[in-house]
Amino acid sequence: MILNITEAANHRIREMMKEEESGDVHLRFGIKGGGCSGLSYAMGFEEEINEELDKTMVLDGIPVVIHNQDIPIIEGTTIDFKQNMMGGGFTIDNPNAIVSCGCGSSFKTATNAGTPDPNC
Repeated sequence: MILNITEAANHRIREMMKEEESGDVHLRFGIKGGGCSGLSYAMGFEEEINEELDKTMVLDGIPVVIHNQDIPIIEGTTIDFKQNMMGGGFTIDNPNAIVSCGCGSSFKTATNAGTPDPNC
């Protein structure tokens, strides 16, 4: 499976989707260049889908869209949501990442190093 969403993350994503003005949104998950290690995760909501460039799927009731070129880099990734006394946030566990920064939001894989941000 390309992407796994835990029960806690599913619950939080559904809450966030209810807050979107348009009821017809997808969770877009992927990567972008930058960060300390060269690649960073990107997650947000998307109404526009490009049938040629994107793969769409429904995971436990959540419509998800991923750019085709990101699939090999995030294959098998799990999105979780953790709550603690300081608040909460999403965590990403990517089995393809061979290096991650201290905060866990930046990474690189054996085949894709991206472009590290020199200001990091």
